[in-house]
Amino acid sequence: MNFEVNENQKMIAQMVRDFAEKEIRPHLNQWDADEHFPVDVMKKMGELGLLGIYIPEEYGGSGFGYFEYATALMELGKVCGGVGLSVAAHNSLCTGHIYYHGTEEQKQKYLPKLASGEWIGAWGLTEPNTGSDAMRMKTTAVKDGDEWVINGAKNWITHGLSGDVAVVLVRTGELLDSKGITAFIIEKGTPGFSAVKIKDKLGVRASETAELIFDNVRVPDANVIGEVGMGFIQAMQVLDGGRVSIAALSCGVARGAYEASVKYSKEREQFGKSISNFQAIAFKLADMATEVEAAELLTFQAAYRKNNKLPMTTQGAYAKYYASEVAVKCGNEAVQIMGGYGYTKEYPAEKFLRDAKLMTIGEGTSEIQKVVISREILK
Repeated sequence: MNFEVNENQKMIAQMVRDFAEKEIRPHLNQWDADEHFPVDVMKKMGELGLLGIYIPEEYGGSGFGYFEYATALMELGKVCGGVGLSVAAHNSLCTGHIYYHGTEEQKQKYLPKLASGEWIGAWGLTEPNTGSDAMRMKTTAVKDGDEWVINGAKNWITHGLSGDVAVVLVRTGELLDSKGITAFIIEKGTPGFSAVKIKDKLGVRASETAELIFDNVRVPDANVIGEVGMGFIQAMQVLDGGRVSIAALSCGVARGAYEASVKYSKEREQFGKSISNFQAIAFKLADMATEVEAAELLTFQAAYRKNNKLPMTTQGAYAKYYASEVAVKCGNEAVQIMGGYGYTKEYPAEKFLRDAKLMTIGEGTSEIQKVVISREILK
């Protein structure tokens, strides 16, 4: 693995950094307070190529790889975990599912709109009563002629309300049958398809979250992704890539908290000198710096394997598990270093901490990552 940052990464990092400083940072506290999802900013990122980073140019994407994708998410995470989460979910889940598993007709129809930001994508696996235990999902699809009739609900869905199209995993076979789940593409405005916004989240409040409701939703057979019954297997492969994105976003949040802590520690004086001169603070910063570096290396290792089409389920789990836990630790330490100021919204530490916590839950909890890792090492 080459540890040198490539020219594309440098270019993308600078572009995202400049964009975030101009379009995101001035508004992030207001978006956080109002739980406002900035659709207009998402569409601007689409114009920059950030909503189809690894999608080939023939489908309207940027044609880059996972190194560039991870780099973009790291830069976004340093400023706002909520906006970063929306970019990650749009790329890895909805767009990625169609790209990796859709038919050529589906790719031609949906990817150019998604990659350009004309359309925003959602992806639905989790239900109100089934999170990690996805094979017990209750949302069903029944074949009726050349259509499928879908009934049920999905929960905690990013862009569930504002999304123009959703990829949804639905049970078409028996309960607990890994080949009894099918992926469908459902467009906004389809009769019976609605959504309700989920409010009062702890963090990532600039990323929209909703419950999807299906009331006799009719979807044509042409909107089935891949083979009937293969949706769960597809979803697990999609989540492998998705975990790279959450790991990268976690690295960004962690580094943002670390950099804010370094800056504050140099400016804040106690006992006649800046607090960075006290070993208690300096050692906290040393731990944060080391762990962020380690998290980034794990993330780029998983990205390397994804780029080269190598098995990466375990490496994705390593990265997602470690980086998300590091993000929470760095957020917590940032609050501690800033003391009373860190506990207020005037300073960035508390937002980094709140945003970081979701990283240990979304796209497979830390506990699920341990299950994945332990199964592999105990084979």
